[in-house]
Amino acid sequence: MILELLVEHGELFGLAMVEASGGRLKRGTVYVTLGRMEEKGYLDSRQEPLPPGATGLPRRLYTPTGHALQVLAAWRAAERVMAGHLSTTEA
Repeated sequence: MILELLVEHGELFGLAMVEASGGRLKRGTVYVTLGRMEEKGYLDSRQEPLPPGATGLPRRLYTPTGHALQVLAAWRAAERVMAGHLSTTEA
């Protein structure tokens, strides 16, 4: 779902993903998942610069890597094959 959101919306930060997911992603786990995905090479991230006079921590913005896009394409292809297989076995 995270990869699909990033492909659909472009660069996002964690809480924006939670919001865009319509509640399917949870605030308490999204950052752990993002960290793991980045460690495995599925995501790149960068810190958003703070505007002048702003306080607090800068947001971390995430983008999918080329490897992640290949994995997502393979996943979607497998879904299509399985959907076709299910529809032919149900007939």
